[in-house]
Amino acid sequence: MDIGQIIEMMSLDEKISLCSGADFWHTKSIERIDLPSIMLSDGPHGLRKQELESDHLGLNKSIRAICFPAACASACSFDRELMYKFGKHLGEECLAENITVLLGPGINIKRSPLCGRNFEYISEDPYLSGELAAAYINGVQSMNIGTSLKHFAANNQEYERLVSSSEVDERTLREIYLTAFEIAVKKSSPWTIMSSYNRINGTYTSEDPWLLNQILRNEWGYEGVVISDWGGVSDRIAGLKAGMDLEMPGNNGVNDRRIRESIEKGILSEQKLNESVERLIRLGQKKRKCESVNGIDYPKDHMQAVKIATESVVLLKNNDVLPLQKNSKKILFVGEFAEKPRYQGGGSSHVNPYYVSDIIKNARQYAPVKYEKGFVSTGDYIDEILAEKALQAAELADTIVVFAGLPESFESEGYDRKHMQMPECQNQLITKLAKLKKKIVVVLQNGSPVEMPWIDLVDGVFETYLGGEGIGEAIVQLIFGEKNPCGKLAESFPLRLQDTPSYLNFPGVGQKVEYREGVFVGYRYYDSKEIEVLFPFGHGLSYTTFEYSNPRVSNTQIYDTEGVRVSIDVTNTGKYSGKEIVQLYVRDTTEKAIRPDKELKNFIKIELEPNETKTVEMILDQRSFAWYNTQMNDWYAADGIYSILIGKSSRCIEAQIDIELKATKQPEWVVDKDTKLELLLKNPKTKAYAVDNIFPHFDKITKNLSDGLSQEMAFAMLGSRTIRSARSFNQVSNEKIDEYVSTLNALLLQNCGEEGESI
Repeated sequence: MDIGQIIEMMSLDEKISLCSGADFWHTKSIERIDLPSIMLSDGPHGLRKQELESDHLGLNKSIRAICFPAACASACSFDRELMYKFGKHLGEECLAENITVLLGPGINIKRSPLCGRNFEYISEDPYLSGELAAAYINGVQSMNIGTSLKHFAANNQEYERLVSSSEVDERTLREIYLTAFEIAVKKSSPWTIMSSYNRINGTYTSEDPWLLNQILRNEWGYEGVVISDWGGVSDRIAGLKAGMDLEMPGNNGVNDRRIRESIEKGILSEQKLNESVERLIRLGQKKRKCESVNGIDYPKDHMQAVKIATESVVLLKNNDVLPLQKNSKKILFVGEFAEKPRYQGGGSSHVNPYYVSDIIKNARQYAPVKYEKGFVSTGDYIDEILAEKALQAAELADTIVVFAGLPESFESEGYDRKHMQMPECQNQLITKLAKLKKKIVVVLQNGSPVEMPWIDLVDGVFETYLGGEGIGEAIVQLIFGEKNPCGKLAESFPLRLQDTPSYLNFPGVGQKVEYREGVFVGYRYYDSKEIEVLFPFGHGLSYTTFEYSNPRVSNTQIYDTEGVRVSIDVTNTGKYSGKEIVQLYVRDTTEKAIRPDKELKNFIKIELEPNETKTVEMILDQRSFAWYNTQMNDWYAADGIYSILIGKSSRCIEAQIDIELKATKQPEWVVDKDTKLELLLKNPKTKAYAVDNIFPHFDKITKNLSDGLSQEMAFAMLGSRTIRSARSFNQVSNEKIDEYVSTLNALLLQNCGEEGESI
């Protein structure tokens, strides 16, 4: 029996019942049509399945599960294959626990480093976010387990997240805040998408037909279920009309009655309800394809968590201090984070871990390290006794490794940070230790960027982010050189909060937050403004060195409908085997739109032995060169020169190749009386008429210049004149001005079926 026949035999109340949860984590079943209930579970980086007391904030306990690295960490792997395997392991665990849909991944853009939930999101860059999310989703869904891509969309803060309106223009939405979702939808077809709590330009995302129907379903071709964030429904009828299918959790029948009343009164059509019901039935039927497994292999999956963490840790700084010598007898570990690592964030992604690696115990397999607490990891108060004991022990050490970071209370779902500072007790102790003139390495555990006032005083810095339950084993292997660091930052580290692009407009007031920085988010802002940063996007060091050579492209002249293959040779010129992340950026030099200095458009991770060379190839497609033109309601790449930049980070570009692109379509240009002469002169269809009729003295003026006036200055001055200025300078009538405008627009329409002309 097909779904259409099933819907026909269902009662109205049965159909309505499917549109809300049975309880906190389950959908409703209908035995009469053999439709099972399915279970959904929190946890983008591990299962947070709750058996008894349920919540959506991580307050109550969940089952024991593997706690993999949070997205802030795994994103630094820049590794699609690793993310696929990560997702596959999560899918296997979902099968073992009879979970049908895993709520994740979270791909909201890191607009500000202050967002309390940034640890759960991938990047400040939409391309990187979309590519890694698609790989993760494909991994989970390869096990016939669904995902819920979230939070759709422009949910970039926790402050007033249930009511705040993100005031953002369409171009910025399309290029920055929707692109990651678009990539993931088109490349991985997630079973469900979760709408966000917030509003966009005044409309709740769960009630926005432009977002859910026009863009998500009509433009992107999405066929899955849209579910609400938990408690994220304001007007259920508006939501159904917009295409929000499933309200979670249940509503005690309140909204079910509203749906029935709205259908009876003709406010909501039953056909619109049927569309949601069809999608929900398809989701429920997928449970039958799920094959159960014997159970979770905890030791095996724990080692996978260690591997992902090892691939994701970023070596930020190394002044010949790392790796540490094995068997060294004068290594001191300082900081309670060494004893009690912070390996995950708070809120709905909080996992009850299987086994948290012991950093100190693992380190003592390589060297007889000493340990002093120095400070507590749970707050920001100076314990003079602990600090003094650490300083005394440091006098006897050659190398000091400080385990520092942010207490869990500093960042969590539900609230934003107020600053980027680490606890002062940590900053002070690091500074005092540095005065001892010992070798110092800082190992950071935090979910988002921090200021580092001591950065010039220390020799090495590791950024582990929130590396999951296996971070103890991973960081020790990296510190002692068993593994070579290969992670790179998926976000910029600004020097200070005041430098951030959203500083003056975060988190907003009066339930509104204005995205005035537009498309200039993260490195797009810092690089365009040439602002010094602490560490740039894409930065990450290795124990070996890599040399780039012989950059080349498949074609230096292309149409916008074509792609281009970019190749470069990479050689490991150091002594260690290692992995390098090659990053491909594009710079638009056409000046047809205000665009960032460069934008990431591809990347690849390769492994090389010492002295080994590999050729890497990456494809740039049509979208790689385009920006969203709101006049055309489409993506557009203008005629002109584009620079292809290949680098180790957004600030370390190793090679550049310029190509020429020809546009096969142009934005429609309509001339009016305020059109400037310079635009008319640039277009071959309008140039002759403009010079002969509207500005007949133009050539004469530019040839007979007064002293001190260059032809370039004359062009600039005259080019700013408008068509209506002929009324004053040429003494023509308003009717004549109208005639000029009409004739010019007619000239532009000539041969309109052919390739357009640049303006």
